Amino acid sequence: MSEIRIYTDDELHKIAQAGRLAASVLDFIEPYVTAGITTNELDKLCHDFIVANKAIPAPLNYNGFPKSICTSVNNVVCHGIPGEYKLKSGDIVNIDITVNLDGLYGDTSRTFLVGECSKLAENLVEITKQALFVGIDAIKPYGHFGDIGRAIQKFVDKHGFSIVRDYCGHGIGDVFHGEPTILHYATSSKGEQILPGMCFTIEPMINAGGYKTKVLGDHWTAVTVDKSLSAQFEHTLAVTENSVEVLTLI
Repeated sequence: MSEIRIYTDDELHKIAQAGRLAASVLDFIEPYVTAGITTNELDKLCHDFIVANKAIPAPLNYNGFPKSICTSVNNVVCHGIPGEYKLKSGDIVNIDITVNLDGLYGDTSRTFLVGECSKLAENLVEITKQALFVGIDAIKPYGHFGDIGRAIQKFVDKHGFSIVRDYCGHGIGDVFHGEPTILHYATSSKGEQILPGMCFTIEPMINAGGYKTKVLGDHWTAVTVDKSLSAQFEHTLAVTENSVEVLTLI
């Protein structure tokens, strides 16, 4: 395992600028997330907004990914590729935004409800959003990364949903994906110690059914094996001497 990067206060300030831009993309796109729009159209709107703000959409061409954002609809867990699919009332869609601003990355996502959704969909999206903040609340300087997954698991189990095992939070800053790897579920390991200057994402993916996933033939799109709905929320976070800061809030 490679060493976890420790950033200076100045570097964290610059990562926060990227984080705020990523958050502003989600705020910008929200009014467009309506029935009838294609995920390709959402991708173009976000791409143009990011470029207009003198940043780079980090997913574009990342390991061959063909688009500037990820759009994961209904039973798509993550890494959905924008295309000709038209959103319809009752859908849920996660939009995952990562920007590269002056060589530093900010990463965030939200799951949106399209039109009139089922009570199950509404509940899943709300519990997933709450699970993210339960995980954030579990972060303590000089605590351990295992605390995050245990807190999220305890919360999600109470609501009868399941936590995806195949994808996790990650270090971020001068790289898109780095150490540490942050699990959103409980294990017997305490995990590595959380130290001031660390920067990483928490991004729980919560399923209405079982936790198992599979990847489709495009080698990107991950879906629930049982075709149940899946939701996700994500923030980029920085640890200071006394607290944790959410960098992807405006």
